[in-house]
Amino acid sequence: MGGAEGRARRDSRRSKRLIVLDTSVLLYAVGGEHRLRQPSLRLVDAIGAGSVDARTTPEVVQEFVHVYGRRRPREVAARHGRRYAELLAPLLVVTAVDLGQGLRLYKRHGDLGAFDAVLAATAIRTDADALVSADKGFASVRGLVHVAPGTDAFERLLA
Repeated sequence: MGGAEGRARRDSRRSKRLIVLDTSVLLYAVGGEHRLRQPSLRLVDAIGAGSVDARTTPEVVQEFVHVYGRRRPREVAARHGRRYAELLAPLLVVTAVDLGQGLRLYKRHGDLGAFDAVLAATAIRTDADALVSADKGFASVRGLVHVAPGTDAFERLLA
């Protein structure tokens, strides 16, 4: 996943474009065969190589570990979680303002869960260029550019 070397390269070649990652991308990148596995893995590799600047929140890493650890050893889930936290550092901090805005988004968007609504609010506050997720619920949020893995817009992010 790139580790300290990937992060150092990324820090030295920081671009203006900031991408926020949702849990789904992290899961697909290390999961079993799925049509979104390769696009997600390519994105994680690009982040490690320093060609893409991406962040996430501690809560996303926590959710990844929880979901991944349901079917795999906890040790493996925790190891992947630590690697993702390092790869995507510095992690975005969810503020009380993000929570308030996220709850408003949750109320307005029936297809957006509470967790995702707060992540969307955080991405908007940090002026992210895109939030990458396989979850289509993000697409309806005004002020947020949602990009799904494997789409043309996704390929443009990697270019």
